Amino acid sequence: MRETQTNRTRTNRPQTHQTRAQLAGDLLLQLGRDGTGPLHERVKRALRTAIRAGRIEIGTALPPSRRLAADLGVSRWAVTEAYGQLVAEGYLEARTGSATRVRWSNTADDGAAHRAPRPAPAARFDLAPGLPDLRAFPRRRWAEAVRAQAATVAFTELGYPPPGGHPRLRALLAASLNRSRGVVAAPEDVTVCTSVTDGVRRVCQVLRARGITAVGCEEPGWTRLREVIRAAGLEPVPVRVDGGGLRVEDLGRHPGLRAVLASPAHQFPLGTVLAPERRAALLRWAHEVDGVVLEDDYDAEFRYDRRPVAALQGMDPSRVVLFKSLSKILSPALGIGWLVAPPRWTHELHLADQTAAQPPPLDQLAFADLLESGAYDRHLRACRKRYRDRRDALVRALAERLPQAPVSGVAAGLHLILRLPAHVDTGAVVTAAAARSLLVADLAAYHATEDHTDHGLVLGYGNLADGTVEEAVRQLRAALAEASRRGPSRP
Repeated sequence: MRETQTNRTRTNRPQTHQTRAQLAGDLLLQLGRDGTGPLHERVKRALRTAIRAGRIEIGTALPPSRRLAADLGVSRWAVTEAYGQLVAEGYLEARTGSATRVRWSNTADDGAAHRAPRPAPAARFDLAPGLPDLRAFPRRRWAEAVRAQAATVAFTELGYPPPGGHPRLRALLAASLNRSRGVVAAPEDVTVCTSVTDGVRRVCQVLRARGITAVGCEEPGWTRLREVIRAAGLEPVPVRVDGGGLRVEDLGRHPGLRAVLASPAHQFPLGTVLAPERRAALLRWAHEVDGVVLEDDYDAEFRYDRRPVAALQGMDPSRVVLFKSLSKILSPALGIGWLVAPPRWTHELHLADQTAAQPPPLDQLAFADLLESGAYDRHLRACRKRYRDRRDALVRALAERLPQAPVSGVAAGLHLILRLPAHVDTGAVVTAAAARSLLVADLAAYHATEDHTDHGLVLGYGNLADGTVEEAVRQLRAALAEASRRGPSRP
């Protein structure tokens, strides 16, 4: 009895000429029970049903008859006969020297509704925060590292990674963080995850298990982390930030608060650095309430006017959890991050989410190779110079073309704040800029409350092409002029 067969066709051919559709991949064909007709009729009905249901899109190249016959366990004649009848009925088209393709669609526009939408074109001028220079991603060095690991790694390394990440990567990360960020950590204190948001989510699960129900969050701050905290079942509590960083004295206004998320080295989005006296006060607060500080160290390596300040974690490893990832250094597409937690937390972190995703072992080992060979440090040094020069060029262009809009934030990281006059509708500026293929962010979007006076734009320069700085600022000035002509739209 042949109830159902599955077509598992494969191809290694380049698809550069297949502009209409991809080759058919795995396809479930319902051939029906024996006795419901000849095999070629059952194959024909199964294909026709799949086409009419839209499971095989217009333009899709069907597998060669010999391959489909082998996959279905039928004779090749049954498949060629089914193909021929469907060509005659108008469902398929066959051309000499080419694959048999689907030509029928139940839409009036000949299948346009079934085609995958084309991605929106990238903005010409990327001044939005959040990305490093994707053009500078070390493609060849990364590919070499992955290839080397795939060729030499022991087969035992190809299974599921151990909890916490690959031991080699954890050891190298601990050594690198101790050396470059003043972190105090042993390899077993490092947990490899997929991103900072993933790390924060994992820690929030431990916080809930310990009876902590709320987390203080910088106001303004990175919106995504507030969402992660809320999704984990904890309450994000806004705590104001000023020129000295997080206002530690405000933590006492929230009785019962025992956890706070902060970015001491370079606050997002205001670009401030936590003042030395506040660093000490924050750790005193954590001890007094038996609490913990979640330290987001997202772009601390990039300081241009002086050496970066050390991580807060090094001052008190028992009260600070440090988070880091490659998203601001190499690329968020790698999906590699890590956290450093107090030793007593490690076992809880691994038990809290035993189904948590990890970066693939080969990627972890490739990153370990970059760390061990020095390629990672060389990339960091090159990026630091590139971003410093780009920031300087952007600040000069803004001062020349927008003298009424001062820049704020320390010379660090991958973004700055452009302060705008109070009468300018920043939302209208963002919209007008987008119409000019220019991405910028409204500072107000990073506030959790309406009780603030911050007014301006967050400009990221990490992914801005060097040769477009002047033109990007010209387009921004035009967007500001257009928004001013429209007048204020807010009450």
